[in-house]
Amino acid sequence: QVQLVESGGGSVQAGGSLRLSCTASGRAFSSGRMGWFRQAPGKEGELVASISLNGLSTTYTDSAKGRFTISRENTNNTADLQMDRLKPEDTAVYYCALRDGDSQSYKYWGQGTQVTVFS
Repeated sequence: QVQLVESGGGSVQAGGSLRLSCTASGRAFSSGRMGWFRQAPGKEGELVASISLNGLSTTYTDSAKGRFTISRENTNNTADLQMDRLKPEDTAVYYCALRDGDSQSYKYWGQGTQVTVFS
């Protein structure tokens, strides 16, 4: 079983930065694609960024491109989301999630961390 724990959320003024970290326990961390999702009140959840097992393939939602950077370190079972030039519309609960091997769905989820951006 894999457990994911997010950290690094908080409140920041617009234009500021936050770095979210996801720490995993269990062997499955080094087997699948990792993603960061967010859920804002009254909105559908969205995949903000994802990164392949080897770190060579990344994806970003349009609103995150150029501002967010996803990375992972398999030896430490960690995955980070560096968020720069934050905007109030980035306010949400952020979740890290992990696919199991070649599965196309995210099987393991963290408990979420709140990010609040105020203007």
